[in-house]
Amino acid sequence: MRLFAGTEFDRPPRCKRCGEPEEECACPPDEPTFLPPEKQTAKLTIEKRKKGKQVTVVRGLSATESDFPALLRRLQAACGAGGSIAENVIEIQGRQVDRVRAILEQIGYRVRTE
Repeated sequence: MRLFAGTEFDRPPRCKRCGEPEEECACPPDEPTFLPPEKQTAKLTIEKRKKGKQVTVVRGLSATESDFPALLRRLQAACGAGGSIAENVIEIQGRQVDRVRAILEQIGYRVRTE
């Protein structure tokens, strides 16, 4: 006799929408849900990197509750600069605090400068 015979752990998992086993389910995947920008606060700082280069850093946003890649692309396009995502932080090359603040406020984020 198996350890979980006859319990819910013995049965294969089923889709919550159609009731079919997960292997046979044809339902489209769920869209990721993000926290609205109005409920998040972005913290802007300027940091120095190697050889005196300056980087505008956006902290305070949750990587799982925000669409970081889309936000990064929008900030890069508005600033005309490169950038990256590192450790739940968005970095934009150069001293771009005013432009980044304007874009984030336009999207609906609350912004603090540190």
